Amino acid sequence: MAMTQDRTDEVLYEVSEGIATLTLNRPERLNTISGPMLNQLTALLVQANEDPEVRVVILTGTGKAFCAGLDLVGATTGTGIGSDPSSQNVSVNLDLRNTPPTVLFAMDKPTICALNGSAAGYGMDTAMGCDIRIMARSAKMAAAFVRRGIVPESGGTWILPRLLGWAKAAELIFTGRTLTADESLELGLTNAVVADDELQSAARAMAREIADNAPLAVQSAKRLMRMGLNETFNDHVHHVYLQFLQLMRTRDFREGMVSFLEKRPAEFNGR
Repeated sequence: MAMTQDRTDEVLYEVSEGIATLTLNRPERLNTISGPMLNQLTALLVQANEDPEVRVVILTGTGKAFCAGLDLVGATTGTGIGSDPSSQNVSVNLDLRNTPPTVLFAMDKPTICALNGSAAGYGMDTAMGCDIRIMARSAKMAAAFVRRGIVPESGGTWILPRLLGWAKAAELIFTGRTLTADESLELGLTNAVVADDELQSAARAMAREIADNAPLAVQSAKRLMRMGLNETFNDHVHHVYLQFLQLMRTRDFREGMVSFLEKRPAEFNGR
């Protein structure tokens, strides 16, 4: 598949071998989230999800941090997110339907977060919003919200209890504790921990393994997993059957069966 690359002010975007890589690019601010970065990241996530050439998305960062949260310098100097708590127009200007957490949750394409460094606050929530996480050995995760006088505003209070159970999630959120990569692995917050210089290759290896499979089936499986979070078993099985019937009519289904019988790698085209 073709390679394309585009550079915006605060997010890098590249597509290669069916893998879209989005890179937070404010290393001088530890990739803290600004208003422009929010808009760029949202737009690029939507672009990747709608691009038929993209089968998997990797989200990572430049420099020594993945994302150190919201830009508190901007917020406290009147130039960033949350800089005017007295404003009467906050709710008018805030469109939660088009922000990275909600877009990440709604994406059909699988997402992998390659944590090149610390993820704190909003950065941790964003990492948790991805389907899979791989951490560099030096990376850390910090649910530091209550230490800043706020709550996990970007999905953490929904995601963490489902990943960890109520008690562990409560401990992590209420204390604002910082976790090492090994502690994150032990808790089940990350899928793997690798050497710092192996992070990107490890993330791409997993992405390629996913991308080699039938993309329509992978995306259907993700949709069903998401739906299953709020369905009864009987309702869910009904939706699974409907997806199954649709997939059986695809060329990729036939290719999967034929390649198995012919004992060769399948060549899926997403149709």
